[in-house]
Amino acid sequence: MKEIDTNNKSFEDIKHVDENGVEFWYARELMICLNYSKWSNFKKVISKAIKSCENSDISIFDHFADVSKMVQIGSEAQREQQDYKLTRYACYLIAQNGDSRKKLSHLHKHILPFKLENKKLVKKNIVN
Repeated sequence: MKEIDTNNKSFEDIKHVDENGVEFWYARELMICLNYSKWSNFKKVISKAIKSCENSDISIFDHFADVSKMVQIGSEAQREQQDYKLTRYACYLIAQNGDSRKKLSHLHKHILPFKLENKKLVKKNIVN
């Protein structure tokens, strides 16, 4: 995993690509990008996004992968830190369920293409 300074980074700046060419985002990096300072607050938004995904009958496991890891907290002490690998759709759901007072305009301009493509797919399925 590459280390990224997420301060002042855009949504596309924090994108990762796995060995299979699949793009994803880490929730902890997205949290900072979206101007959240506490994981506990952002975790509530993630929980709402997961619920939205479930309510749409879409598998949460395809979009919210738990990737908790051990992190250094002191001299040789470690603790588990929860994180998620997110798809673009998961990021979209997080943006939709986030604090409306947060500045999300830079995220929406990258999520909007997904939203429009998703509508095309839904429309295509309805027509067929």
